[in-house]
Amino acid sequence: MTTHLDGNALAGPLRELFAVDITTATAQCSGCGRGGTVATLHVYASAPGLVARCPGCEDVVLRVVRTPDSAWLDLRGTVSLRIPLAE
Repeated sequence: MTTHLDGNALAGPLRELFAVDITTATAQCSGCGRGGTVATLHVYASAPGLVARCPGCEDVVLRVVRTPDSAWLDLRGTVSLRIPLAE
């Protein structure tokens, strides 16, 4: 008996989440625990892509890299990302 769904079950919910302005989301840094909106992160663009660091401890919170056919999002420095949804 199967007790789980495959990743396709995430398609609808994730499409809904990423159709919003992520800069208003609250990210919690995995390094120091500081929470704040994504808009308050310190973003560096001299690397291939964008690197966003915590303004409290300067740990990397997220990375975004675009290629001609893909986008890469690395959130390993984020404990959680709370995204406000329009009502």
